[in-house]
Amino acid sequence: MTIREALRQGTRLLEQAGIPAARLNAEVLLAHAAGHDRAWLYAHGDEELIELWWIHYGRYLHERLSGKPTQYITKRQEFYGREFLVTPDVLIPRPETEHLVEAAIEKLAHGAGPVIDVGCGSGAIAISVALETGAAVIGSDISVAALRVADRNRRRWNAQVQLVASDVLSAFRDGCSAMILSNPPYVPESNKEVTQREVRDYEPHIALFGGPDGFDLYRRLIADAARVLRPGGWLLMEIAYNASGRIRDILGSSWRDVEIRTDLAGLPRVALARLSE
Repeated sequence: MTIREALRQGTRLLEQAGIPAARLNAEVLLAHAAGHDRAWLYAHGDEELIELWWIHYGRYLHERLSGKPTQYITKRQEFYGREFLVTPDVLIPRPETEHLVEAAIEKLAHGAGPVIDVGCGSGAIAISVALETGAAVIGSDISVAALRVADRNRRRWNAQVQLVASDVLSAFRDGCSAMILSNPPYVPESNKEVTQREVRDYEPHIALFGGPDGFDLYRRLIADAARVLRPGGWLLMEIAYNASGRIRDILGSSWRDVEIRTDLAGLPRVALARLSE
């Protein structure tokens, strides 16, 4: 079987199972099996598929058909122009979260800090902000397994990011930070059964579900950020598309310069607020 034929067969299997972007998934999985990039597949489409590649490709297709996300199969996800290790211990970084990084870059003077990324997971946000701004960044997470993944990513990119095990901001002293970032869990637990299978069955629930109404972590984060931030410090959070009104209510009167920014689809995505001085 040639590489081109293997791609066609894999695409057909994924299409029949209703997997979105079936062709792209087939290309990524075959490239991973062969140890090459997707461009290489097209340049060598008429070559015979090596038996070992076929064995790996078949296993990867089976895993994808069972619902396992492609990123957990390849253990890779691109974020803000860099490739990050991802495992089932961490949430898969989404392109929409890049808006949070962009907002942080805009609000940070070069070399400013320290910045705390609460619930850092793979470290994608913390590492991106550190490398783009030169700021001192601390990534915190309640999951030690997630911190191990973040540590591998910071070493790969030689990022000056400190990692701390912490339940939200409990490990941090008063007034120690210039900026707090977070992409907290915000899916309501009541939505668990209707959440996409790939997400519900494979991504860590601690990073997905934010209590009965989805706002448990926001309430804790906003309350504690007022303690940890310096006067005039920034709190930047990713939010659900329908959460802007509730976020404004939770922020209350202790915050100023409150702003909700939209993503490329025009949906609310990032909330910014500055602690009153």
